[in-house]
Amino acid sequence: MKILCVTPYLGKSYGGTSKVVTEIAQELGSFNCNIDLITTNANDKNILDVSLNTWIDNINYRVQYFSCWHRSDFIFSLSLIKWLYKNVTNYDLVHTNTIFSPLISVVHGICKLQNIPYIATLHGMLEPWALSYKAGKKRYYYQFLEKPLLKQANAIHTLASSEAERVQNLGLSKTIIIPNGIHRQDYQILPNSDIFYQQFPHTRHKTLILFLGRIDPKKGLDLLAPAFAQAYQKFPNAHLIVAGPDSINFMPTATQYFQDVGCQDAVTFTGMLKGDLKLAALAAADIYVAPSYSEGFSMSVLEGMASSLPCIITTGCNFPEAAEAKVAHVVDIDAESITEALITCLQQPQEAKAMGMKARQFIFDNYTWDIAAKKLVRVYQQILARQNYALESICSN
Repeated sequence: MKILCVTPYLGKSYGGTSKVVTEIAQELGSFNCNIDLITTNANDKNILDVSLNTWIDNINYRVQYFSCWHRSDFIFSLSLIKWLYKNVTNYDLVHTNTIFSPLISVVHGICKLQNIPYIATLHGMLEPWALSYKAGKKRYYYQFLEKPLLKQANAIHTLASSEAERVQNLGLSKTIIIPNGIHRQDYQILPNSDIFYQQFPHTRHKTLILFLGRIDPKKGLDLLAPAFAQAYQKFPNAHLIVAGPDSINFMPTATQYFQDVGCQDAVTFTGMLKGDLKLAALAAADIYVAPSYSEGFSMSVLEGMASSLPCIITTGCNFPEAAEAKVAHVVDIDAESITEALITCLQQPQEAKAMGMKARQFIFDNYTWDIAAKKLVRVYQQILARQNYALESICSN
């Protein structure tokens, strides 16, 4: 099969979607699929330093970047559209990523015009919080442009059962559920935690609570601040690590949250952590927390659980399976619930550690990229065979 994957961006400033797209492309390429990925050189306010209009080989797939006009996450590329119009018939199927993007809407339109089947991965963009954010602009765009094109997709790829249910309630069918994953080998043996402590020596000998995500309104730092402040009063050795990029200049607001509740001295903002430094932060941490209002399916939650950390996540993280398996504290989206879970983990470190170990095995058994790619290949095959496929039969094995 020749599969063309399309995403508006691969810049790290756009968060986990970029990582998800490249990880699944790499894994799909190991299942006898020819995977090409096209994107733009957008990177928030900047552009990526990459070669344009030429294929760049990666492990099991190749990528081509096109120049674009962009302002933050509003991205359009005429050169990509022209290339796609000329070349899309060379592929068996197109797989797009994200919505509320004019670029992706045009891609869907070209697929329909040239009778090429397409599958759309939403990445949580139809979650209630995401829809309410800048709702005025989204309402009309979705109703008159996005929804008609999604209805004509051969499949709509959701990342969690709760996301699929909400998408169906919006009048969209043909949903499939295939969660994100991790590479098992990356988390079997983590780097030495000293790599992190050497960069942030004041955190040594502290009980570290790790937040790993973009500095963004939807990530729930306004909830985490009062929750951590209350936990810190009871456990003064606790220290919060806030690790992630600030792509929308939200940092002043985020830091003010902690200043307002008087715990700023027990909080370290590290910026974005990469590679071994990020893995070392996971090794150094004692608790992982994700207080998010809305996620498609958080990569960092999987990383925290795969690192054997007791995890505190909100229902907005779209991971009810973690609650059912009792491998994480899945709490309501409010400061009081997050506070209670933090205090429980700090009061009962042995129980928290045991939950983290159980979480690690749960992720290894169910949420790896090879499992996700195997399911996705089956979806591609059944679409191309023009067969009706049932959600249960595709995604239960």
